[in-house]
Amino acid sequence: MIRGIALCGAALAGLIVGLPARAQSADPTSVASSAEVEAAIVGIERDMKPGQGFLWRPLVQAGGSVAALEYWRKPGRPAVHPTETEYAIVVAGEGSLVSGGQLADPSVTRPGLTEGSAIKHGTTRALRKGDVVMIPAGVPHWFGVRGGKLVLLGIKLAAPAAAAPTP
Repeated sequence: MIRGIALCGAALAGLIVGLPARAQSADPTSVASSAEVEAAIVGIERDMKPGQGFLWRPLVQAGGSVAALEYWRKPGRPAVHPTETEYAIVVAGEGSLVSGGQLADPSVTRPGLTEGSAIKHGTTRALRKGDVVMIPAGVPHWFGVRGGKLVLLGIKLAAPAAAAPTP
């Protein structure tokens, strides 16, 4: 009898919000537990080849958005994402961030990514586990590595379109 009451309660909950109980279970939310994050980091460490400085691996996805682990053993090239804002959380290791200023010798590597040889007149910040970074679209940035690894949970989001001028 208790099972029947629970089933009726679930159906009633669906009616209260105007949706069938089955439709409520279609939740696009994607979650990675702390244990899954740690296992993914270990997996990246195992999969990196000797001398490889960077490996990127998706962690959670929803629609067109992806949150990925970025594992750095050595620094990459300074970069700009012209149309994407980049959010990052340091989940392991230490490093530094140089951002702002001007990208020297810019070259479009692929759509959405311009790389250069250096950042002139940027601001340098130390990065440690738990730090949160937001780099607006179009801002040059570079991640340095201390102690052999810097692991970021990185998310790139399309920059909002410029507001149309009002007449």
